[in-house]
Amino acid sequence: MILIDNLTKTYGDLTALDSLCLQVKEGEIYCLLGANGAGKTTTINLLLGFIKPTSGSAFINDINVVEQPKLTKNYLAYIPENLMLYPSLTAVENLDYFSGIANKKFNKEELEAFLTEAGLQTSAFHKSVSKYSKGMRQKVGIAIALAKDAKVLLLDEPTSGLDPKASNEFGQLLQKLRQKGVATLMATHDLFRAKEVATTIGVMKDGQLKHQWSVDELSLKELEDSYLETMSYNSL
Repeated sequence: MILIDNLTKTYGDLTALDSLCLQVKEGEIYCLLGANGAGKTTTINLLLGFIKPTSGSAFINDINVVEQPKLTKNYLAYIPENLMLYPSLTAVENLDYFSGIANKKFNKEELEAFLTEAGLQTSAFHKSVSKYSKGMRQKVGIAIALAKDAKVLLLDEPTSGLDPKASNEFGQLLQKLRQKGVATLMATHDLFRAKEVATTIGVMKDGQLKHQWSVDELSLKELEDSYLETMSYNSL
């Protein structure tokens, strides 16, 4: 569902992404680990069509992101670190609005069913999202993905700032989406959560993919040791 082939992005003398190659298949959760500036967010932004690559290519469901960016958005849902919702609207109203943008129309009961599936408590459905915690807002984001029937989910530090309970609940929601066949690419600093939810883990540094493993190939301690070794290694 996601295919990245020798993707490079430069800004003058700065190489933000250096010949990146990776793929995320249907029903796979791929977690990208790396420090700030490693190239994780640049990768997400390229897939979203927010920026254009210097060279290389990227595909969503076999559709070229650069050549047909509007078409790829039909298959995408995106949850950033701080999800932007309309604060004066309720969860149901926000979901109705964003579903409409995706040319999806649902009645009140259907909208509430998506919010229930995303794990939002019923008592919050008709409250202004300005009163929501970050975890509650992220659940609305998942509901939007469900309503859109997104085939690809892009996440940029979605668990940053969540308490352990909310982070665990978010991980459980990702597993539900995985069971629906959604391909997920998540940029994160959270090694523990990556080990808990991912099927595949990649480590980025200086715009390059340094390591990639199936999650079953290494323990959390081995992941931590390899990550720290990679982050501390300085090329000559």
